Amino acid sequence: MVLTIINQKGGVGKTTTVINVGTYLAGLGHKVLVVDLDPQANLTSGLGVNVHGQSKSDITGKDSQSETIYDLLVNGKAAGEIIVKTNIENLDILPSGIELSGAEVEMVSIISRENVLKKALGEVRDKYDLIMIDCPPSLGLLTINALTAADKLLIPIQCEYFALEGLGQLMNTIKLIKGNLNPTLEIGGVILTMYDSRTNLSRDVAGEVRTFFADKVFGTIVPRNIRLSEAPSHGLPISEYDPSSAGAKSYKELAEEVAARFVSK
Repeated sequence: MVLTIINQKGGVGKTTTVINVGTYLAGLGHKVLVVDLDPQANLTSGLGVNVHGQSKSDITGKDSQSETIYDLLVNGKAAGEIIVKTNIENLDILPSGIELSGAEVEMVSIISRENVLKKALGEVRDKYDLIMIDCPPSLGLLTINALTAADKLLIPIQCEYFALEGLGQLMNTIKLIKGNLNPTLEIGGVILTMYDSRTNLSRDVAGEVRTFFADKVFGTIVPRNIRLSEAPSHGLPISEYDPSSAGAKSYKELAEEVAARFVSK
């Protein structure tokens, strides 16, 4: 199963969700691959992987290498050559780097450029119970590759003002991909993030999202939590940084919901 985590708005919890759901599922014994498709590479650094430094050598026991998903998309490298292990058992990553910011321009001349990621992941997907793709906050060619490669989509929506702004554009993009590139694409789930129980606004937004997406919305709500915000700067998932925090408990519950919906028993 390939899940693409998407919302063209930044700061809604896409990367945090991939890191922490992936980590908890790996802890349950599932083989998980996370794919960093964002040039900012926050997923890569948030899991303590420094592709261009020495920490990768520490993690994998191999010499440090500089290849990233850019080399897969632009230079035709196989996914298996680029995937590295994280320091979390059962959790591997296709890392990213700043060079990915130029990939969309460089991919223009590639035949069937919308399918490059899907083809590459097809060579390794049988090795994993779940593949999770972290998208950049845009609807460009990188995101189109992620949508074309996906079986299902997860959409994090923050419970804040303007949260629903731009969803129409996202829905239209999904419709276009479904009609032209990936006819079986479906929204697999919607995640309410950054919920603040002290405010009417959070409750109102959550209500609107549930009205629009109905049973697609996961029962678990991810609260606004300072420990969740701090964890990536230490290169740790919340389960290792502060397992007793409200954020850790919510992502553990969300991971269990994701497993129940999408991971084969």
